Amino acid sequence: MAAIYSMTAFARESMDTGQGALMVEIRAVNHRYLDCSFKLPDALRNLEVRLRQQAAAKLARGKVECLIRLQSQATQGSALEINQEQLQRVIEATTRVELALSRAQPINPLELLQFPGVCGVAEADEHTLQASAVALFDTALASLIDNRAREGASLAAMIRERLALVETEIAATRALLPEIKQQQRARLRARLDELQVEVDNNRLEQELVYLAQKADVDEELDRLQTHVEEVRRTLDQGGPCGRRLDFLMQELNREANTLSSKSIASSSTLSAVELKVLIEQMREQIQNIE
Repeated sequence: MAAIYSMTAFARESMDTGQGALMVEIRAVNHRYLDCSFKLPDALRNLEVRLRQQAAAKLARGKVECLIRLQSQATQGSALEINQEQLQRVIEATTRVELALSRAQPINPLELLQFPGVCGVAEADEHTLQASAVALFDTALASLIDNRAREGASLAAMIRERLALVETEIAATRALLPEIKQQQRARLRARLDELQVEVDNNRLEQELVYLAQKADVDEELDRLQTHVEEVRRTLDQGGPCGRRLDFLMQELNREANTLSSKSIASSSTLSAVELKVLIEQMREQIQNIE
C-alpha cells in the first residue's frame, strides 16, 4: 500500500559551519499546485533555482515556504573579503548625499560593510557554505516529506473510517426499501379509502408502479457503493491523489443529493443527510491531501 501525503507540514534543520550557524526552515500548506518561495541570505541567493528544482522533484502540490538563515558567530574565523569597487561606489554615493544635506551624520563603517555586495566571505568558504546549505536543505526536505507521510496516514485512516460509515448507511437504506415501498402503497390505499373514491384496480396498480419507479434509489445506492470502492482503491494506490479524491467526493455528494430528493420516508431522508455529513467530513480532509 503506497503512502498518502498531506500538504501541511513543517521541518527545521540546523548545523554549524565555518561561516556560522546555518538553519533551514520549511513550511507547507495546501494549494492547488506546487508554489515554492524562498528567503535566502545574500551568500546563498544564487542557490534558489537549484533548491526550487530539488523541491519540485520530490513534491507534487502545496504552497511551500523556505527560509534559510546564516547566523555569524564571534568565534568563527572565516576570512572576509571586501569588494573595493562596490565600497567605493557606496562611499561616493554617500558623499553626494552628505553634500545635499545640511546636517548629515558621519558615515558609519559598520553600515558600509552591511551594504549588499560590499563584504562577503572568501570564495572558497562561500562554496563550502553553499554545499552545506544544499545538503541541509535536502535533509530538511526529507524531514518535511516524512511529516507529510505521517499526517497523510492519519488523513487516510479518517477517510477509511468514514467510508465504512457510508457503507453502513447504504446497507441500511437498501434494507429499508421494501418496507418503504409497502408503506407507500398502504398510504395511497388509505388515502383513497378516506376519500371514498372508486378506482380501477388496474389503473391503481399502474400508478403504484409509477410511484415506485419514481422513488426507486437502487441505482443511486449502487453508484454510491461503486464510488466508495473507488475511493478505497485510490487510497491504496497512494501518491499524489488529492485531486482524484476530491472529484470522487463530488460524485458521492451528487448521488446523496439525488437520494435525498427521491426520499419518500423520514428514515431514508435521515440516511441521506447522514451521508452528506460524512461526505463533507471526508472532503474537508481531502483538501489537505497532495
